Amino acid sequence: MTDTEEPRGDRIAKWLARAGVASRRDIERMLTEGIIKLNGKIVEHPATFISPGDVVQVNGKVVDQPDRTRVWRYHKPEGLVTTHKDPEGRPTVFEKLRMQLPRVVSVGRLDLTSEGLLLLTNDGGLARQLELPATGWLRRYRVRVFGVPNEAALKALAKGVTVEGVKYGPIEAELDAKKGDNTWLSVSLREGRNREIRRVMAHLGLSVSRLIRVAYGPFQLGTLERGGIEEIPARVLREQLPAGAGAPPPLPRKR
Repeated sequence: MTDTEEPRGDRIAKWLARAGVASRRDIERMLTEGIIKLNGKIVEHPATFISPGDVVQVNGKVVDQPDRTRVWRYHKPEGLVTTHKDPEGRPTVFEKLRMQLPRVVSVGRLDLTSEGLLLLTNDGGLARQLELPATGWLRRYRVRVFGVPNEAALKALAKGVTVEGVKYGPIEAELDAKKGDNTWLSVSLREGRNREIRRVMAHLGLSVSRLIRVAYGPFQLGTLERGGIEEIPARVLREQLPAGAGAPPPLPRKR
């Protein structure tokens, strides 16, 4: 770029992700569907840049300028789907919270019968980054299983396991408590594929009857009540988010 050229803004997928519309991957799919417009014209190429004053529409609705990055802790109860629209008509997390939050996306998912900590953010690009195994964030769970766990088999999960042709990364699993035919386990992993814990436990002959996420990286479920939502302070985000992850800038000092 020469001295006379003006710096370009963000690519449209990044801009819309920061605005909390969806993840970059979903936005790239939406571009192929012709539902995104820039200044009244359909956007056909992902290498489209947004400049100050541009008007962006998705499905005919104008998208507001991206806000500062914000993240919330949510104690998801069972019985909610982590999706914006469920084809089966089941209740969703976002319908439940639509009156309490701006447009947000989730960092990873919890399935219908899983509960516990779900991070929500208005920055889709950040959500995608925090989901990647390369970020290195540990996801910790308390898992109740029906059956008799084999401690040696649980320990072997630390080397990874292949289930029905799918290779899963290292999983740390330890016995916590046993009562009758039910056992509580502490399970930690960094990958978090769809229904990973349930499938791996079934592979070991164990049926998961309850699954609670208690931590995602440095953020803890703690004493947040079921269904509770709490914003993570900007200062904490700056301290905990990976470098370059879009943490909010420091507030100006008062004079």
